[in-house]
Amino acid sequence: MKVLVTGGAGYIGSHIVKALGEKGYDILVYDNLSYGHEWAVLHGRLIKGDLADKEFLKSVIQDEKPDAVIHMAALIVVDESVREPLRYYRNNFVNALNLVEVCLEHEVKRFIFSSTAAVYGIPQKVPVTEDTPLLPINPYGSSKVMVEHMLRDAAASSDFNYVSLRYFNVAGADPLSRIGQAREDATHLITVSLRTALGRKSHLDIFGTDYPTHDGTCIRDYIHVDDLSDAHILALEYLASGGSSNIFNCGYGHGYSVKEVVDTVRKVTGINFQVIETARRPGDPPTLIADSSKLRKELGWTPRHDDLEYIIKTAWDWEKKVSRQ
Repeated sequence: MKVLVTGGAGYIGSHIVKALGEKGYDILVYDNLSYGHEWAVLHGRLIKGDLADKEFLKSVIQDEKPDAVIHMAALIVVDESVREPLRYYRNNFVNALNLVEVCLEHEVKRFIFSSTAAVYGIPQKVPVTEDTPLLPINPYGSSKVMVEHMLRDAAASSDFNYVSLRYFNVAGADPLSRIGQAREDATHLITVSLRTALGRKSHLDIFGTDYPTHDGTCIRDYIHVDDLSDAHILALEYLASGGSSNIFNCGYGHGYSVKEVVDTVRKVTGINFQVIETARRPGDPPTLIADSSKLRKELGWTPRHDDLEYIIKTAWDWEKKVSRQ
C-alpha cells in the first residue's frame, strides 16, 4: 500500500513514517519543511510542497496515486492560535479542505486525520470519551473541529472513509535517538523541562498550583510517540480492511501532574533545575485524561511504552544528542 503522509518530516509525522517504513509500506512524505526536517524522514521519499499550493498537490496525487493519506501537517501552538487565529484557520482548515478535495477528485478513499484533545475544551467529565461534546476554547481546537466536521460530511456523501485520531499529550522520542522533538520553540512540558535541565533555559515555569488536583497542578495524559504511531498503523489497517469512518482517543487513560512530571525529569536526568511557580494560564483544564477503551477494543491497540520514566528517558537521550551537535 502506498501512503502519502503530509507533515511527515515533523516530530510526530517522522515517527509515523518510521513505523510505516518498518512495516514495509511504500511511503511518500509531503512537507513544506517549515517545522519539519529532511534528516528526520527515515523511510520513503520526500516531496517538498505546501498544501496551500493546490495545483502542485493535485499533480503529486495524480502522479503518485496513493492508496491512503495520513494528514499530519498543522500548526499546533495554542497561545499562538489565539494571537494569529486566521493563520490557524487557513493552515489547519483551508489546507485540509484542499487536501480532501484533491483526494475525492482522484479517488483516494482512505484518510487518517491528526486531531487533538483540544477539540474537547474543558470537559466536564474525565476520562474523556469520544462522545464528549466538542467545545474548543481556542482557534487551534476550533480549526481541528472544523476539519472533523468536514470529514464527517464528506464521508456521508461518498465512499470516502476516514479515521480521526484525537491525540492527548504526545512525548518521548525514538529509542535509538535517530529522531525526536527538534522545534526550538517547543512548548510541551517534558521537552521544556529537559531543556531546562540541560541549561538551555534558566528555569521552568509551573502555571498554577491551586487547581483541584492532589497537588494543585494540572494533570495530563502523556502518550509515547511510538505508541501513537502504532495507533496510526492500526487505523490504516482498519480502513484497508473495509472499516467505516470512526474516531478514537489516543492516550493511556491515566495522567500525571505537572509536579510529578518535573520530579520524574529530575530523577531521570539527575539534575535539580530551577522551577518557578507562577499564575495560571487562561483555559487550562485541571485534568485531561483520555478514555482510550474504544481504540483498545475496536482496533486492538496495546501500548508498549506506558511508563513515564521511559517516555522521559527517550526524550532525554534525544535532547542530549542534539545538545552535543
